[in-house]
Amino acid sequence: MKDNLRAKDVLNKNDLIVIAGAGGFIAGSLVRYFKEQGFTRIRAIDKKPLPKWYQITPGVENLCIDLVHEDNCKRACEDAIEVYNLAADMGGMGFIEKFRIECLRSILINTHMIECAYRAGANRYFYSSSACAYNTELQKSPDVGALKESDAYPAMAERGYGWEKLISEMFCQEYWAERGMMTSIARFHNVYGPFGTWDGGREKAPAAICRKVIEAQDTGIQDITIWGDGNQTRSFMYIDDCVDGIDQITHCEKLIATPINLGSNQLVSINELLSIVEKIAGIKLEREYDLAAPQGVAGRNSDNTFIKKILNWEPSTTLQTGLEKTYYWIKQQYSDRKAGKRTIS
Repeated sequence: MKDNLRAKDVLNKNDLIVIAGAGGFIAGSLVRYFKEQGFTRIRAIDKKPLPKWYQITPGVENLCIDLVHEDNCKRACEDAIEVYNLAADMGGMGFIEKFRIECLRSILINTHMIECAYRAGANRYFYSSSACAYNTELQKSPDVGALKESDAYPAMAERGYGWEKLISEMFCQEYWAERGMMTSIARFHNVYGPFGTWDGGREKAPAAICRKVIEAQDTGIQDITIWGDGNQTRSFMYIDDCVDGIDQITHCEKLIATPINLGSNQLVSINELLSIVEKIAGIKLEREYDLAAPQGVAGRNSDNTFIKKILNWEPSTTLQTGLEKTYYWIKQQYSDRKAGKRTIS
């Protein structure tokens, strides 16, 4: 069998692909990705009104329904061949730490979606998990060792969001073990890029820093506030690598019901991240540190040993390259907003 199978290798072009959370960043990019692959039947779903979707891909069936409710999940999964569940209430660390109940309630979405996908006879079901599912005891130092898949247990996930991810992973594993439904589970590590949230409280560090640098340039105020001491470390994955990885993971039989890291292993501190953005922008700012602000674990990185072994592939877009594209996209969004045009927030 050919290695690194993708949807185009196993599906007919008119097979129905269902993508939940499509009004958001990653799922919206996944809709566009599959459309560009030539698939003619894509059902995109989000609870937000259509004008508030981050991306709208022409030629796609768009449904504005809340997947917390089982009847809506039944409608979503009708006739589906593959179902990709990326729907969740989530955001950056400021949102995750403040709204834990909202994050936990996303378990309702996966509980109903996987059951409805099974009843609809879908061949494959993809679930978007997170590195927040990992044991927080292993992430107390900026010099953290890269997290391998087995480090999720013994369980001590991030409160709220992380625990929801961990229990939803278990649902996916049991639907394969008990009912023979092919499920796939990818643990995302900090996805960023164009068409992502860049303002309003749900944005993640790369977008937030790009926006703050752009604001400093625009206002002439030559300082920037960093959440925490700036020494906390992360790896960041560019969106194009993410959607390609989703496709490969979903269609790899060796990864059925098997959680796997999907992230870059290029570890940087928040201070280093800012330095890269400053270089792109051609500016140097005075740094102030808000030690009371949400900052999450001290360090988190992706161990890519397993994905390289199974797929002979890993995310490869460098942070410099991805941040350049992201910075200039946010800069255009910022300019458009000042001009009174509609933007993604």
